[in-house]
Amino acid sequence: MTADTIAVDGGVGIDAHAAVELPPRAERAQRAEAAADRLRTAAVEAVAVTWVDNAGITRVKAVPLGALVHAAQWGVGAAPCFDVFLADDVITTSPIIGGPTGDLRLYPDLDRAVPLAGQPGWAWAPGDRHTQAGTPHPGCQRLFARRMEATAAARGLSVKAGIEVEWVAALAGAPDDEPQYPTHGPAYGMHRLTDLSDYLRDVLRALGAQGLDVLQIHPEYAPGQFEVSVAPEGPVAAADTAVLVRHTIRAVSARHGLRVSFAPVVEPGTVGNGGHLHMSLWRDGRNLGRGGSGPHGLTAEAEGFLAGILAALPELLVLGCSSPAGYLRLVPSHWAGAYQCWGLENREAALRLVTGSAGERSAAANAEVKCFDASANPYLAVGSVLAAGLAGLDQRLALPPEFTGDPAAAAPGTVPRLPTSPAESIAAYERSAVLREALGEPLYQAVLAVRRAEAEQYADTTPERMVAATRWRY
Repeated sequence: MTADTIAVDGGVGIDAHAAVELPPRAERAQRAEAAADRLRTAAVEAVAVTWVDNAGITRVKAVPLGALVHAAQWGVGAAPCFDVFLADDVITTSPIIGGPTGDLRLYPDLDRAVPLAGQPGWAWAPGDRHTQAGTPHPGCQRLFARRMEATAAARGLSVKAGIEVEWVAALAGAPDDEPQYPTHGPAYGMHRLTDLSDYLRDVLRALGAQGLDVLQIHPEYAPGQFEVSVAPEGPVAAADTAVLVRHTIRAVSARHGLRVSFAPVVEPGTVGNGGHLHMSLWRDGRNLGRGGSGPHGLTAEAEGFLAGILAALPELLVLGCSSPAGYLRLVPSHWAGAYQCWGLENREAALRLVTGSAGERSAAANAEVKCFDASANPYLAVGSVLAAGLAGLDQRLALPPEFTGDPAAAAPGTVPRLPTSPAESIAAYERSAVLREALGEPLYQAVLAVRRAEAEQYADTTPERMVAATRWRY
């Protein structure tokens, strides 16, 4: 089976690119005209079309509203070298992608186009990247996530996903790069919410105006830190929403005289920003995380899916903990998921099983990958976790014994620690046939080139310098 083929029950292969090919140009033009009319009524003047690179940085090309129909028909130019950009905009190369030659076309997904409530006159749409001939770009991270979602669908499975967004708010215009906080209230405290109630209200208003269903918003642990969670969606939609939520928070913050950081660590030695990924597996409208004979009601399919994710976590860190600074966050006894174990409602386990409250468990049961942070490309995160989970399902893996309590307090060697450095996770990634096949060689190699280059950049850097270099990049 090649990376461009979906394995379907019974062993029949179908072309994965069928799920990511462009619709006919006339259809794209018609849909773009309808989208432009809709956006025009909201006083939109320009549309920001984004993609997220392999360093986890959101890049953008914008078009005036009057050029949206043309962009939908022919795309917007975007060089392939963006696939080997580092977080600080240094450009490396991979064996397949890199250098100054070539061009791609960025096509807005008009189904997700939405006026930006925090940026009057602007709208946003996520983009898919194709070649100039119109074929899917094999390095496009969003198309990779769409292929993985299609892989699950071809098996009769669907996935609901959500990515928690944590951020640190600081005062804009500070005399240096050190964060100065607009509130000094206690962790999770009402004090913080009171201090910034107008700001948080405006974040909620903006998210709601953009059609997002917010589940909760609250102060977090670190100074100036907050978190917002939105309702689960399909994997690609959840990744899109994570990008949109961060855009919105940044825009609203700027209007309140604040700057924000989604970086894994904002100050050395403090709790960092996670990018926790929640997923639940479904078949025929049934949540497979409930009603089974496995641990805590897991069905055999859900257990195999989660066992595949758990087994692959060392290599998944390359995609879910993108920045070398992420390993400063991934420390024991900080609820970061530093150990390769699972447990019911265990916030120290890298894989936390969540059943939900009695009475809603058939809808709410899910699992949380806690070791991912906010430097991750969300499309790579959801796509790679899907690939690992489906591989575990194929292999009929079973979960190891559950761990209760803090694994840092266990006897040495009892619970495996996840990689503590980029070099360790890169080595695991290079051994992973599952991820290499799922990503396809161009994307696999581009990710590897970026991770190696950034690991080398920060190999001899102190934590303080690493955090200072990455604090405002995310």
